[in-house]
Amino acid sequence: MRLKLTVVLLGLIGFGSVSAQEMLTKQEAIKETLQNNFGIEIANNDLEIADNNQGILNSGFLPSLTGLAGANYNLEDQEVTFNDGTTNVVDGAETTQYNASINLNYTLFDGLGRWYNYKTLKENYALGELQARQTIETTILQLFSVYYEVARITENIEVLKQTFENTKTRLTRAEYSFDYGQVNKLEVLNAEVDIVTDSINLLNARQQLRNTKRDLTVVLNTELERNFEVDTTVAFMGELQVEQFIIKSDTNNVRLLQARKNINITDYNYKASKSVFLPSIGLTGSYGWNKGDFPSTSFASSRTTTGFGAGLSLTWDLFDGGSGITNVKNLRIQKDSQQLILKQIENEVKRDVANANDAYQNRLEVYSLQEQNVITATNNYDRSQERYKLGQITSVELRQAQINLLNARTNKNLAKYEAKLAELELLQLTGQLLNVDF
Repeated sequence: MRLKLTVVLLGLIGFGSVSAQEMLTKQEAIKETLQNNFGIEIANNDLEIADNNQGILNSGFLPSLTGLAGANYNLEDQEVTFNDGTTNVVDGAETTQYNASINLNYTLFDGLGRWYNYKTLKENYALGELQARQTIETTILQLFSVYYEVARITENIEVLKQTFENTKTRLTRAEYSFDYGQVNKLEVLNAEVDIVTDSINLLNARQQLRNTKRDLTVVLNTELERNFEVDTTVAFMGELQVEQFIIKSDTNNVRLLQARKNINITDYNYKASKSVFLPSIGLTGSYGWNKGDFPSTSFASSRTTTGFGAGLSLTWDLFDGGSGITNVKNLRIQKDSQQLILKQIENEVKRDVANANDAYQNRLEVYSLQEQNVITATNNYDRSQERYKLGQITSVELRQAQINLLNARTNKNLAKYEAKLAELELLQLTGQLLNVDF
């Protein structure tokens, strides 16, 4: 049995001896996520597309300029009778014509549809910014859910290591006491069983830590087997600051901001659709060159022309079959629907913020109670050790006190990070997640 325990101890020492690890701070984790995360990169690409769409080149306010050129060749047998009664017959008459021109088309007025479409593109870009922000907020929340899980397991490993060391000390004492006949073999066997249990718990925790670190590298989009440690310090916001964030949640929540942008977009679409009731005025201009060579049957043997041309046109669809009127009516209904959606989201956000704040306050209370429980469990374990040394309690009772302390400390770690994640969820709902220091 001692040989097996020696192997377990050597295995734990092997797992514990690792090379120097970099410290991955919260700020560095956020920086790497913003730079490398696939979801954020895709959101930024979508935002770049929206930025391109809102530019003047996509607005419809610029004229179109078209270059045209052509050449024609005809080979015909012609018989031409002139006004004086003479007839001219040509077999294989050749006609060649060439032309080139630059044409300009510009819409001077289209019933304001172009203007409102341009404003819609601007609002779409602003909506794209909000969508990118929502993606970043969701990714940051995902980042910290994994980051704090790494921190929690890291702290749990320290608790398990201390528990392991205490059990190893107890085993050594029990072996000496047995050698001197002070205790029976049962005390040694109990300690050996407990140290194997502690060893397994420690090995499993270290495996869980390695797996969770790999999960974190996926969020960061960095090297999978990266060797690092995380910051286990946690600071909570003040109650007054939380209240101020909650008060301003109706103006900062990203879902509400998106709903209001959608209302603006629908309103501009509705106004643009009414351009069907107004005329459109267009300007055309051209500069062209034409040259032709004609057979003897023509009045002229060749002709070359160059010059400018311009025109002004007015188009008014007095009735398009009713599709324009139907579109205006439908967009007015969509506008009303967007207002209803906004009211619905307002109610949902109020509920979500209230629930998140309640959960946050509750978890802070649980964390406070767990801290007190650690103090109580520590005192109980210290007293149990003294009583065990005096022979007043058995090793089973000491082990129970040790387990109680282990559970109290790991539960405190869990409560701490659950409270912090609840705080981050509240910050996201109030629209402040990207405005605070971590």
